[in-house]
Amino acid sequence: MIVRVVAVFVAALILAGSAAAACAHPKTSLTSLEGQVMCPTCHTTLDQSDSAAALRIEHFIQLRIDQCATAGQIENELVQNFGAGILAAPPHKGFDLLAWWLPLGGIILGALAIAFGVWRWSRIRTPDDEAPLDAETEQRLDDLLARLD
Repeated sequence: MIVRVVAVFVAALILAGSAAAACAHPKTSLTSLEGQVMCPTCHTTLDQSDSAAALRIEHFIQLRIDQCATAGQIENELVQNFGAGILAAPPHKGFDLLAWWLPLGGIILGALAIAFGVWRWSRIRTPDDEAPLDAETEQRLDDLLARLD
């Protein structure tokens, strides 16, 4: 009797260990993918959407996670089914790389343009370019200063 209980317990441990060892790579989680995948109907990320399409996609993701699929595999399957617009961020390769570099380039060019404008504006005003005051204005200024003393 005790041998049978121990045998069942050992068998349960072996089955639990083999199920955990079935995934050779670290599992991804639904919460990590919810912020990276867009809902096709309301165009928000899955973690912000409660639409029927978002719930079906979340169910699909959870099913694939339970089957030990990696995040990359799940994302590739979603892109094959829905297109690249299903991803919250464009891929970091090919033509889509412009979506990452264009804003950065624009910010850098804008900063350089502002810096050049400020530098040039500061160079325009030199003491030699000041026009001398006419005699009447000079006299009025002297009178005003004399009254203040």
